[in-house]
Amino acid sequence: MSTVWNTERLAASDQAHCWHPFTQMKSWGEQEPLVLVEGEGAMLRDSRGREYLDGNSSIWTNIHGHRHPAITRAIREQLDRVAHVSFLGSTNAPAADLAARLCGLFPGGTLTRVFFSDDGSTAIEAAMKMAIQFWQLTGEPGRAKFVAFDHAYHGDTAGAASLGGIGTFHERFAGHHFPVARISHPDQLAKFPPGEMAAVVIEPLVQGAAGMRVWPRGLLADLRKKCDETGALLILDEVLTGFGRTGTMFACEQEDVIPDFLCLAKGLTGGYLPLAATMTNDRIFAAFLGEFEEQKTFYYGHSYTGNALGCAAALASLDVFRDEAVLENLQPKIRRMRQILDGLSEIPSVFETRQCGFLAGIEVRDPAGERFPWQARTGGRICEAARQHGLLTRPVLDTLVLMPPLCTTGDQLASAGEALSKAIREVCG
Repeated sequence: MSTVWNTERLAASDQAHCWHPFTQMKSWGEQEPLVLVEGEGAMLRDSRGREYLDGNSSIWTNIHGHRHPAITRAIREQLDRVAHVSFLGSTNAPAADLAARLCGLFPGGTLTRVFFSDDGSTAIEAAMKMAIQFWQLTGEPGRAKFVAFDHAYHGDTAGAASLGGIGTFHERFAGHHFPVARISHPDQLAKFPPGEMAAVVIEPLVQGAAGMRVWPRGLLADLRKKCDETGALLILDEVLTGFGRTGTMFACEQEDVIPDFLCLAKGLTGGYLPLAATMTNDRIFAAFLGEFEEQKTFYYGHSYTGNALGCAAALASLDVFRDEAVLENLQPKIRRMRQILDGLSEIPSVFETRQCGFLAGIEVRDPAGERFPWQARTGGRICEAARQHGLLTRPVLDTLVLMPPLCTTGDQLASAGEALSKAIREVCG
């Protein structure tokens, strides 16, 4: 494009008025401003014309790349019809079609209902409130406790934050949380009276915000079994892991697990528009059916529930998975990522590399294996250095995230590995 961008004006406006998430605004702007203005495929371009690989998929959202023609076309066509209508008392074609398509991705009669919301946190929030109300409606109001895992992160709204086990994000608001118990392994469910547990919540296969921590194989299936034995509902948070990130459409497929609630967001629209979905089964749904006077209704929702533009983008994204054989073509890229991680492992400051499908974490420590002081911002400084080598990503403390769009080529992956290698050596010596 021929647009000329005034970087200084945009940066000044941002610094004067914007408040960025997870960002210490006092030091914001100390480095050269990065104003992203264009994207194509796995690449992004800033206002000065420099290009970068989108190494964390724009915070784990982008699936098929930027400006994918099929998704762009679907959004434009829907714009020519209607952008948004209420989902209270009416429906729209993209939302109805998307719900059917999502349910069709699972064995018949399993996940049959879809509740739309805005983002991953609200998808979790809906599942938690559905679980509490389900037990109230079925005569077990004592089942009011949630069980989550150590180092979990499931969002920042009040209910979702209650599940969180990362002190930096969650301790400040602990006095306002739902009742939650924390475990590190499914065997620990045995210490809770079964009649107290409403639901157990987990990110399947990998914990993202914990530093791309990969669960042992078989743990998810074991957890499903333990939930069945105790009667607790199982909520799977596939906000990060869904839509091909782990090598299959959904992470739970890899252990043949069907949850009671499946929470989706981020990649649902291909990373184009905010949209989330909480999927559940007929058993849960049936408990909410009744006459108006019985007050069984699920009184929860959002203004943009079932947004037509978002649903149109999501339908187009699912078409791309099918038409471009995305999952089949992803397998050699997953192997290529493993080779790149093996190369990075040879750097003395790389303590460990962790991979699950097409997402990875590279943890850095000092050569003796000791953690760097968190105040040193080692991971952050490495990502800032990687930017100078054409790679954009963000760390989880001192774990560098490599999670590019699924359309990333082998050569682009190699460039990302080279950028990380140079940046780690520059910062860590």
